[in-house]
Amino acid sequence: GMGALLAQQAAVESSLPPMISPLQPRLDRSMSSLTIPPPACMLRPLEVPFRYLFGPGPSNVPPRILAAGARPIIGHLHPEMYEIMNDIKKGIQYAFQTQNNMTIAMSGSGHAAMECAIFNTVEPGESVLVAVNGIWGERVAEIAERMGMLYALAKHKPVLFFLTHGESSAGLAHPVDGIGDLCRKHNTLFLVDTVASLGAAPIFMDQQNIDILYTGSQKALNAPPGTAPISFNERACQKMFTRKTKPVSYLLDMSHLSNYWGNDGKPARLYHHTGPVSGFFALRESLAILAETGLEESWKHHKEVAEYLWTGLEDLGLKLFIREKDLRLPSVTTIAIPQGYNWREILQYIMKHHQMEMTGGLGPSINMVIRVGLMGYNCQKRNADLALAALADALRNCKKSKA
Repeated sequence: GMGALLAQQAAVESSLPPMISPLQPRLDRSMSSLTIPPPACMLRPLEVPFRYLFGPGPSNVPPRILAAGARPIIGHLHPEMYEIMNDIKKGIQYAFQTQNNMTIAMSGSGHAAMECAIFNTVEPGESVLVAVNGIWGERVAEIAERMGMLYALAKHKPVLFFLTHGESSAGLAHPVDGIGDLCRKHNTLFLVDTVASLGAAPIFMDQQNIDILYTGSQKALNAPPGTAPISFNERACQKMFTRKTKPVSYLLDMSHLSNYWGNDGKPARLYHHTGPVSGFFALRESLAILAETGLEESWKHHKEVAEYLWTGLEDLGLKLFIREKDLRLPSVTTIAIPQGYNWREILQYIMKHHQMEMTGGLGPSINMVIRVGLMGYNCQKRNADLALAALADALRNCKKSKA
């Protein structure tokens, strides 16, 4: 029976040459050659606090979008994934109000889209003109400088003019009308950054003659950070695809990305890089919410809540940094630092006692403003009330200098 079989097997095994023995010392050595032990922190569970993200972004993400990002992963080249990417493309076209075929979402934050726009359209030696209306203009100027470009509209015909529509460091929504027409006259591409404004303030890519437009996923679209919608019109594509030199970045090269997104008319989509699958699920859901809400409704809602917040801030005796109402960005409000207070203390107090993020300035606006952002999912009057209560509490409890 069974016992006899096992005995037979044991006898056979004991007669086999000892296969394992020469390997044993090597195995032991590989086991004992670890000089870095498993880190203690990694043996503790992940902890993430709940916070009200009422700064300039990222924004709190609604359960529906978090749930979309938690769906099972599929391959980035599976037909179902292509269908989701096609949906995303249509969602971006709606959000941007454009019919541009060359519309995709970058794998990365708004910065990836910013660099993609510049690296693909500008060649070494060409000049770029940048409107520095805050930190993001400064940052693009720096990227442009790094590529060894000079810029000045009069001297050198710039191939690109860059403008930030939603300037979150200043809390400014820059007027866009008419600029696209001017750029057409000078044969300059008009590049617009709407990272902080898309979904919150009106923008019309086609009607306003914007050649390249991009945004990020983590502000009014309230998806997690990590994807960045971008669109190029025919003029931009013409410049981009007739260049003499290859773009400096392989990852951001639109000749590859346009194929990955099925925009180059070729039958096969080839492997270029692995897109953020879960990030795309979440982005699709956020664009779906925008489509269900309606763009105009979203713009109106952001404006109403912003105006409610502005009134509340003025009732607290605070001054708004941008005096002209029409120029204020609805998604991010900048408050002039109240006299006699240390802004860092105010923010620390609000974080400690209210679990609420607001931030100071950035770049040119540092030490000048406190920034409060209510966008997308967070854009609610009850959140404005929470923010106002936290500020009022901080103003009562933070020490004021005599000055």
